[in-house]
Amino acid sequence: MIRATFPTLIYSEPLVRSGLGRFNAELAAECRALRDFDEAGRKWSLKNYPGGYTSYASMNELHRFSSTFALLEKRITGHVHRFARALELDLRGRTIRMTDFWVNIMPASAAHSLHLHPLSFVSGTYYVVTPKGCPGIKFEDPRLDRFMAAPPRLPTAKSANRSHVTYPAKAGNLVLFESWLRHEVSQNRVDAERISVSFNYNWS
Repeated sequence: MIRATFPTLIYSEPLVRSGLGRFNAELAAECRALRDFDEAGRKWSLKNYPGGYTSYASMNELHRFSSTFALLEKRITGHVHRFARALELDLRGRTIRMTDFWVNIMPASAAHSLHLHPLSFVSGTYYVVTPKGCPGIKFEDPRLDRFMAAPPRLPTAKSANRSHVTYPAKAGNLVLFESWLRHEVSQNRVDAERISVSFNYNWS
């Protein structure tokens, strides 16, 4: 008998089933206005996020002062509860809360290198604008540094057996993962902006 052991779970669902067109349009406008306003974020991005913009290091608690982001936080939190149940986490009666919430805008040529999210237990991304052909989010097998003499996987291998798996970027879709899971976004090769918002959750 062969059983799957130590699985890595990734959650991917629409934020809501319908009615996101207008909301995403308003959210995209707010993301672009934030970029125009956030001089400190643009300067940080110039050095750390070449070609793109992120408010990660400047304005990363957007749910605390924007009604649009506060509504989005409320909707996301329901999904995080569902994901935590699927992970069978023992929260010991504590509550989960969003700690960080920031904007990412990737024009042509921008990329986001391999990283993880420390000091949180669930992280994720919500897609606002996803032009056709823009990159998805690529996850790395957390055991990769222990493979040693293992042969490569077959090109036809199931996604659960691959070393890297990419989830496509789709406007209105939400992707959640445990914060220790390393991930990246490849270079945007289309001549249009890819806009997403990212976030972290903790429990206390």
